[in-house]
Amino acid sequence: MSTREDLPVTLADIESAHELLEGVIERTPVAHSRALENKVGSPVFFKAENLQRSGSFKVRGAYVRMAKLSDAEKARGVVAASAGNHAQGVALAASKLGIKARIYMPQGAALPKIAATRDHGAEVVLFGKTVDEALAEAKRFADETGAVFVHPFDNADIIAGQGTLGIEILEQVPDVDTIFAGVGGGGLLAGLAVAVRAKEKELGKKIRIIGVQAEHAAAYPPSLAADALVPLKKVSTIADGIAVGRPGQLPFDIIKELVDDVHTVSEDDIARALIFLLERNKLVVEPAGSVPVAAVMSPATSEKYGDLGTTVCVLSGGNIDPMLMLKVIQRGLSAAGRYLTVRLMLTDRPGELTTISSIISQNSANVTGVNYTGASGALSMGEVFITIDMETKGHEHCEEVLEALRADGYEPIVVY
Repeated sequence: MSTREDLPVTLADIESAHELLEGVIERTPVAHSRALENKVGSPVFFKAENLQRSGSFKVRGAYVRMAKLSDAEKARGVVAASAGNHAQGVALAASKLGIKARIYMPQGAALPKIAATRDHGAEVVLFGKTVDEALAEAKRFADETGAVFVHPFDNADIIAGQGTLGIEILEQVPDVDTIFAGVGGGGLLAGLAVAVRAKEKELGKKIRIIGVQAEHAAAYPPSLAADALVPLKKVSTIADGIAVGRPGQLPFDIIKELVDDVHTVSEDDIARALIFLLERNKLVVEPAGSVPVAAVMSPATSEKYGDLGTTVCVLSGGNIDPMLMLKVIQRGLSAAGRYLTVRLMLTDRPGELTTISSIISQNSANVTGVNYTGASGALSMGEVFITIDMETKGHEHCEEVLEALRADGYEPIVVY
């Protein structure tokens, strides 16, 4: 795999973008994770773009794209569509450059992301139920008014801006062997790959570059296999920042030439990684930013790639809606065996709940919530459904509690 001369973005483009961003963005820190190193047996570092201005790497590409507009284009203003990170990146870049920005966001966008975008001075228009609908309306507005449409990933200047991350990683961790980065449309991975591949000769080593997608939003593996853009029929993931159903053409052209592989992770993998980052590394990272760590933590990764050597995970963003965080934490704890929710059918008589509570407490689990349901076509007279939430100490402990309930004649159904 080698750098092609005809790729749409070059190292010179990225170095120019790097100079342009001087004093505009943060040079985000690289943090060593002793906890993850102990898990995988090799050094692991986090490139903490969750601490970037506007909360993600997106401001890099947005600023470079918009700074290169002509005076006439700047006067017409810019328009973009996003559910969050790209919106905030464009809004911040526009405020820095004195450009009027109009951002279309789907009606279900998280309130904190809407508020943050407005705080940077952009006009926010809520439109449609999905990002695709908002995107179509943003393009229509651009065609109608002459405003410049700022694409989130399928643009050479955007890719060059995101590629500045690659320069920083090589300066901060020059002995890196493997880099993991999340992939949605592909702008970040493509730019990073151009920068790293161009510097390998200077470093005298081959660096493995692996993209990571959520398994239910993974358009790159089939597209790479077909050597053509293959859109997904459905996208469903907690990692909304990479919930993209079709790769960008420019990023795809680069990634297929320069990236070693695109790996997928499950929703449970992502949730576990988010909690690991929160608990062990004191880092608030959104699900899309957690996917590289999810990949490194997964036993399937070491089985697939072998020794990773010194590894860098790009934590691409930290803009997580608190309501989503609650759900992800619950899912992550459940995936780790530290939270168990069961549903049981009981006879509605005095003492039943006391009996169940006693079984659970005798097995060292802690009940945190109880919910009764008496109205259901599946129930006979005198029967109720009860849902019990409890704190547990791992998968083996969960199974001990379930076996104790079964031994007493109950038939628990695991909900989480």
